[in-house]
Amino acid sequence: MMKISALIVGTMLLLGLIFGCKQESEKSPPIGGSTSPEPALTIVAVGDSLTAGQGVEESEAYPALVEKALRAGGHDVKVVNAGVSGETTSGTLSRLDWVLTLDPDIVILETGANDGLRGIDTTLVRSNLRQIIEMLQQKGIIVVLAGMKMVWNLGPDYTSAFNRIYPELAAEKELIFMPFFLEGVATRREFNQEDGLHPNPAGYRVIAETILPYVEEAVAAAGKAKSGSDGEAGTK
Repeated sequence: MMKISALIVGTMLLLGLIFGCKQESEKSPPIGGSTSPEPALTIVAVGDSLTAGQGVEESEAYPALVEKALRAGGHDVKVVNAGVSGETTSGTLSRLDWVLTLDPDIVILETGANDGLRGIDTTLVRSNLRQIIEMLQQKGIIVVLAGMKMVWNLGPDYTSAFNRIYPELAAEKELIFMPFFLEGVATRREFNQEDGLHPNPAGYRVIAETILPYVEEAVAAAGKAKSGSDGEAGTK
């Protein structure tokens, strides 16, 4: 009788272990499955005073607002404000190696307004931007290009040549392209500081809202690319 009882108890324990293991395997998601959290992404906002947020608090400039919006949407991201007031495309190109030390997954590129205001040769502006974009793409970084437009008082020939640079480079390099960084803000007194050039906090809220869909597109692409590379690394 004792042997029979021991056999029954042993059988029950074995069945319990088998059933328990089955439950655990059903609960555990497969490696590389869709339930894994989105990889953390670093976004670097590169640009001049329009990115740096001249005249406003850093928390009021568009990079901080975009980070806040992305995080509110459930994205695990960090947005670094790498704007430098007064910078031209030549300056951006000269410090690109430093930008790369930040190890960005995405770069929002807003530069060239100061070139236009100074009447710098559009051939040089185009060449600088092309080199910047190519260096970033060679590192596998997704580029969101923020377009810039010049006012007509610089002359129709210069203005036309300048305004063609951004859409043509965006098409050539297959970039995520925001046609005009200051869309809805430029020339509107209620959205600009007294100088009429730099956005005020309200203006930056408009910019952040306008650029957000483009950045979200980049985040989706970067997250997919990063997940794929992580999965490949896991299978090696």
